[in-house]
Amino acid sequence: MSLSKEKVRFGIVGCGTVSPLHAESMAACPYTELVAVSDVQAGRATEFAAEHGVKHTFTDYRELLQSGLVDAVSVCTPSGLHGEVAIAAAQAGRHVLCEKPLEIRAETLTAMIAAADKGQIKLGAVYQRRGLALTQRIKSAIDAGVLGPLVLCDAYLKYYRGQAYYDSAGWRGTYAMDGGGALMNQGVHGVDMIQWLGGGIRKVYARAAALARNIEVEDTAVAVVEFHSGAFGVIEGATTVYPERSTRFELHGERGTIVFDDQGLQQWQVRDVGDVTEAERGEPEQIAGIHSVGHYRFVEDMARAILEDREPLVPGREARKAVDIILAIYESARTGREVVLA
Repeated sequence: MSLSKEKVRFGIVGCGTVSPLHAESMAACPYTELVAVSDVQAGRATEFAAEHGVKHTFTDYRELLQSGLVDAVSVCTPSGLHGEVAIAAAQAGRHVLCEKPLEIRAETLTAMIAAADKGQIKLGAVYQRRGLALTQRIKSAIDAGVLGPLVLCDAYLKYYRGQAYYDSAGWRGTYAMDGGGALMNQGVHGVDMIQWLGGGIRKVYARAAALARNIEVEDTAVAVVEFHSGAFGVIEGATTVYPERSTRFELHGERGTIVFDDQGLQQWQVRDVGDVTEAERGEPEQIAGIHSVGHYRFVEDMARAILEDREPLVPGREARKAVDIILAIYESARTGREVVLA
């Protein structure tokens, strides 16, 4: 199939806060065409379609999936509905690019991946930080043993969200639709990043609670973790830190250290080699928040994965790892015991 002549026809399910980034990315990508959108609020779907030049609108995503108009969908609904939409898409033979987190329940994650396998469709998730040149370079260096055996891998995910943020939508700060709080919503990107760079987490011991906000999920959490390599680490996640701090990652091996945050690389120093030069650092790469550049990389990658018949950048089985870790943190905080991940 010639990439220069073929396009993947996309639909978007859910026309809320993050969906414009998908629409803008699809408009910019030479391999995609946004042809339909769906939202339970007809007016919102119509307004979104008009703004982005989309011809077809639906209030029932199942009708969109069965319309024959799309090859793939971006799932931009509240987190608690990701599984429902993705499974229906897989059953209809439509590929799925899903917003984070992939889902919020372990059993639904398993069902999503099984449905994708059975339907022989691509299932991918948007973890923008993984697509950055800096983090790709760091991952390659760690895997190549540049730092030596890892000993400590830490993630500091300190955001600020006032009570008004949680009150702005009925699903925010609920287990049913948000799946959790500071970790499952804001922190999932950082949890994915540290587990990916560190080679996977196998044990957690945690505390999590709502210390400042009137919500049923956590606004503050801390976990001591053990990686498959034997390295230890700390994950701190909160929406109670004012002023909000730059998201920060520290990776320490027996031979050296790499530290980076939302402003880019802060330290890359290896014993007997020294610090990287300014030229080796490259141009600063802003990674704070959600931005269209990060989404574009995942939209383009999904389209190419479909056209080239390969796995997307972050396939379903990989995308669920961060969620499983967060669910284990919640279990540890609830029971007061260490939790070993399967």
